[in-house]
Amino acid sequence: MALAWQNGNNVLLFILAFIPFFLGYGFGQALTDCFQTDTDSISASYRPLVKKEISPRSLIIVSLSGLTAIGIPIILLNPNNILFCMLSILGLATYTFFKKNFWMAGPFYNGWIVMLLPVMGFLATNGKSLSSLLNQQLLLLCIVTLFSYANFVLMGYLKDISADRKTGYHTFPVVFGWNKTVWLADLFLVLFSIGILSLVEPENPIAFSVVILALLVALSGQLKAHLTKTKTEENAAYPIISTVRTFILLHCAVALYFQPAWIWFCLLFYGAFELVLFSRPEKNQI
Repeated sequence: MALAWQNGNNVLLFILAFIPFFLGYGFGQALTDCFQTDTDSISASYRPLVKKEISPRSLIIVSLSGLTAIGIPIILLNPNNILFCMLSILGLATYTFFKKNFWMAGPFYNGWIVMLLPVMGFLATNGKSLSSLLNQQLLLLCIVTLFSYANFVLMGYLKDISADRKTGYHTFPVVFGWNKTVWLADLFLVLFSIGILSLVEPENPIAFSVVILALLVALSGQLKAHLTKTKTEENAAYPIISTVRTFILLHCAVALYFQPAWIWFCLLFYGAFELVLFSRPEKNQI
């Protein structure tokens, strides 16, 4: 949205697009959780869905209704988004199948779904045809989004190794173990680093500084995962938190690069994220 934004754009329409994107991740996570109660009952037994305080059927109805509702304004802003909205919902509904059965699919399958968000945001903001997607900066952003989120997904599996193994999930850590998982995450780090450094240049010192901060955070998480002596779920928290911080910082840097005036919003947004992260009731869950 920052990439496509022009000063002549309608601010109200921009807000109309922002709200669905802000809510979309929550509805999406709720939908995928409906299909993972087997492993969550071991690794995340505190969740209301696992405790049967709410039913999977009810949550599916709410999440699908929510995803459909937030898709409407995005499609109204650009009808071409109907394709990407449908693909994202289909991807979310089928993610667990691929995560459980194909060890390499999980991070990329989840990653391509999230990668559609900058595409939809770009279209919703500029209102142009699909040909506008042939934009080098947008393509670089998609690379950053894909691999930084795939990194979060892959490292996130480390906290669920025991539960996934017991319930027959063939995730990468279950099949190959902790060390090889971290090495693959290192490769993802290299790939999204190349993408972000090609997209955000030093000419904007604030945005570039945020990029450097994000990459240092990512590196610290990877080093922690490599150097920890006890490679168990309990020691996965900091590496996973680092991938989340990195993901958000990278995208804040992109927003600031194209819209430097948004600095106060980015500071508020990131500060709210850290507050929520600090206040979460289950410290081992990210």
